[in-house]
Amino acid sequence: MLKAMRIPGMLAVLFCLSFLFADVAAQKRKPLNAAKSKSTAAQKAREIGSTAIVIDETLSILRMKPSLFAESVQRMRRGRKVQILGLAEADGVKFYRVSAPPNNTGWVQSDALFGKFRTGDEERLARLIQAADGFDQIELAAAFFELYPESQFRPAILLLFGDLLEETAAKLSKDANSKLNRREMAASAAPLHSYYLNFVSIDRYRKLDILFLFNSALKAFYYDGASWKEIVKKYPASTEAAEAQKRLDSLKVKMDRTAAK
Repeated sequence: MLKAMRIPGMLAVLFCLSFLFADVAAQKRKPLNAAKSKSTAAQKAREIGSTAIVIDETLSILRMKPSLFAESVQRMRRGRKVQILGLAEADGVKFYRVSAPPNNTGWVQSDALFGKFRTGDEERLARLIQAADGFDQIELAAAFFELYPESQFRPAILLLFGDLLEETAAKLSKDANSKLNRREMAASAAPLHSYYLNFVSIDRYRKLDILFLFNSALKAFYYDGASWKEIVKKYPASTEAAEAQKRLDSLKVKMDRTAAK
């Protein structure tokens, strides 16, 4: 009889203890939730008022409202600077309300923008560079250098940038030699190299402050090696420094080379 009466008593104790543990757990959760809320508020404060740069043109539609279905104002070009005025979430994405000079205001998907105000953007842009190709890859790398001058990824991207431009130089050489009119150049009093260095296909690289050297004897362009020089000068202890020096040595040989007789 006594044994039968103990069981409800034990259940009562366990019931009370369960409430006690639940209350303790709830108290432990409160500081975590409060900390998370505080962190979110701090991030929001960093975002609003910040200047961001349009990088991902695939997502850069400026819209009337924060929705993927809202009327578009325009598609913003890469490199355009905007100021963040507010934020909202809709259709599974985050939107920024932005001021886009000279006179546009609207909503753009936050993933289209990059800046120093948001954790993770530096690494995200580095990954985007790796995934891109063609001139987009070169343009994205140039944007990375402007945004993150002290990045840990800079030496690796500088090396990649130089290699991309050396490949570009070979394509430019082939293109120029096939398109420039040799009879016209021969008839003109202008120096041969000036025709090549004014070649129209170089214009978009010049806008990014990229320079190509020209070997008149070989009628060939070569990347001037600025990114490799930066690696050797600023990051001599990096794993990329030795590779950069090899490329600079090779560039000197190429520029000293004369046409075969």
